[in-house]
Amino acid sequence: MTGAASKTISPDQYDAWLFDLDGVVTDTASIHSAAWKESFDIFLKKVADRDGTDFVPFDIETDYYVYVDGKPRYDGVDSFLRSRGIELPWGTPEDGPDEETVCGVGNKKNALFNEIIKERSPDIFDSSVALIRDLKAKGVRLAVVSSSKNCGPILKISKLDDLFEEQMDGLVAAERGLPGKPEPDTFIAAAEDMGVDVSRAVVIEDAISGVQAGRVGKFGLVIGIARHDEPQALLDNGADVVVQDMAEITITD
Repeated sequence: MTGAASKTISPDQYDAWLFDLDGVVTDTASIHSAAWKESFDIFLKKVADRDGTDFVPFDIETDYYVYVDGKPRYDGVDSFLRSRGIELPWGTPEDGPDEETVCGVGNKKNALFNEIIKERSPDIFDSSVALIRDLKAKGVRLAVVSSSKNCGPILKISKLDDLFEEQMDGLVAAERGLPGKPEPDTFIAAAEDMGVDVSRAVVIEDAISGVQAGRVGKFGLVIGIARHDEPQALLDNGADVVVQDMAEITITD
């Protein structure tokens, strides 16, 4: 199947569908990106003032989607800062949000994210939820595969915690020592937990790192959602099909 192929899929063609959360099911991507911008800008301004250099703020439209989106939190910090020529010690997950370590900057972002999420629940992509419920009614196995350690709370806040039989999130990945996207390990583990071969599983992602994981993992079908990225970027990085919304996917009876 290629990017120009039909987007009508038989329910018995694949045994399981593995959905990313942020940007696919819920619009937490906008909340994540806002928290990332604030945390990075605080750090970059501090470095610029200290070194006497120009302050170049974090740009959501470029930096977020290229260096951070879809990756585990600390990997995203390291990836972005290296793009600016900044190398920090990794630190530990217990680092405070003001410590100048990869973990410290990441923990600052998480604290800001949790502050925002208390004030407003994330929007839900109704077409994605409708597709998931349709697949579930047809007996298809379903998993959510998210790099976020906030996956569980987001599903609960959004009243979507009944959708998936398997939840492979940042917490589970850390417990199992699984590398995050763009490595395929979390997707593969989710499929294995459900007893499904990857060739019979679908990956649905909006992030370049996510479709890369689906491609490297040799999944049966990788669907990209081009809400932010150009469709061609997702196709070039591993998506078999790219849509702008999950309403474009039809499951035959």
